Amino acid sequence: MEDKIIDENKQGETIVMKEKAGNTRKLYIESYGCAMNFSDSEIVASILTDQGFNTTQNLEEADLVLVNTCSIRDKAEQTVRKRLEKYNAVKRINPKMKVGVLGCMAERLKSKFLEEEKIVDMVVGPDAYKDLPNLLKEVEEGKDAVNVILSKDETYGDISPVRLGGNGVTAYVSITRGCDNMCTFCVVPFTRGRERSRDPQSILKEVNDLAEKGYKEITLLGQNVDSYLWYGGGLKKDFKDASEIQKATATGFSQLLEMVAAAHPKMRVRFSTSNPQDMTVDVLHSMAKFDNICKHIHLPVQSGSTRILKEMNRQHTREEYFNLIDKIREILPNCSVSQDLIAGFPTETEEDHQDTLSLMEEVKFNFGFMYMYSERPGTTAARKLEDDVPEETKKRRLAEIVALQRKLSAYRTQQFVGTTMEVLIEKESKKKDTQWSGRNQQGSVVVFPKEHYKVGDFVMVKANDCTSATLIGEAVGYSKNN
Repeated sequence: MEDKIIDENKQGETIVMKEKAGNTRKLYIESYGCAMNFSDSEIVASILTDQGFNTTQNLEEADLVLVNTCSIRDKAEQTVRKRLEKYNAVKRINPKMKVGVLGCMAERLKSKFLEEEKIVDMVVGPDAYKDLPNLLKEVEEGKDAVNVILSKDETYGDISPVRLGGNGVTAYVSITRGCDNMCTFCVVPFTRGRERSRDPQSILKEVNDLAEKGYKEITLLGQNVDSYLWYGGGLKKDFKDASEIQKATATGFSQLLEMVAAAHPKMRVRFSTSNPQDMTVDVLHSMAKFDNICKHIHLPVQSGSTRILKEMNRQHTREEYFNLIDKIREILPNCSVSQDLIAGFPTETEEDHQDTLSLMEEVKFNFGFMYMYSERPGTTAARKLEDDVPEETKKRRLAEIVALQRKLSAYRTQQFVGTTMEVLIEKESKKKDTQWSGRNQQGSVVVFPKEHYKVGDFVMVKANDCTSATLIGEAVGYSKNN
């Protein structure tokens, strides 16, 4: 599970799905970055299936190559650029191949890709995937095709995503798009647009479809799930004034969470990502009320220093974060908490860094995602703050944060040893083909002998030992949810 401790080196995943009879064209699609990008690729594949494309794992035979991109850090962008070089090398051998960029980099670097570098044929922003049929026609006519217009209402709620690759057991379900939290380091509001929530009935329909297909766990997905809000008559923008909004029936995140959990009591429900300023106590009570809502909260903190949090335009302080953690521990004593942290944000002092380490020690996160600060063009931090922390200092501080998290992860993992827990089998263990690998409700990876069990089973497992991030156990029988 160490990829949960620091995830900077995650490689792209090639998307593959079942072939549709009669389709003659081949699509090769890779996804990089956040879970939202992988979810979006399933929407893209669904749209292109109706345009005569089946997916392939063989780059050389593809008629259309798409890469779904991430702009959150410079390293992610450099990885995508290397992949584009590879695609273009293949394209020189197969001139009929067309190459397109999707997602956040597409929106941010559209002119560079198409006009200056001429390394792609198509540029499609996160809100323009429904325009793919028209853009494909433009490409076939020899034109550069681009649509990066951001939408105030597109949620793709009417698109049934094609579940790509995966294990047939777990799936993402997007509930919001975009973000209104203008953190100074983040490009998401500029690349994905303003926040909008999806109709709860379309969410329930998608979950129902997944249940019918045998999926056992879903993750409700959004840049900030806690600010999910759907008014009975539609989106907030559809109402004329505040009085109309007050008359409408509103569905908040805790209500959506309960609707989904109640509809399928034997299906696990996870969610990501939460925001400290928006998470409310009613969400915690909903989690406590339903056994099938997993007891794990991903709660990005970004820094342990209140001063740095203010520079980041995070709408919480160190003290407020601690207060929220106290509420989580009180209402959900068996809940795991994970974090996002940035090392070396502009003006960060050694005292600020020590505040981060002390916050980690106090909370004792189960795992986390940690990065060095990377200046992103167009953000407030890039425009107004000098990137003044030396690279070596950033690296040293990140190394200290990662080392401490490994220690904390080992401590949290050790606490499960000797206990019996429900595990959903997701796949074969990477290290031993005689073992299954799955996760408990808290998100910890558990491995155990295969015996007669299979992928998708809920199994009760007694943990007898552990590494720093993985529990090692033995099955003692099926769970009541199997």
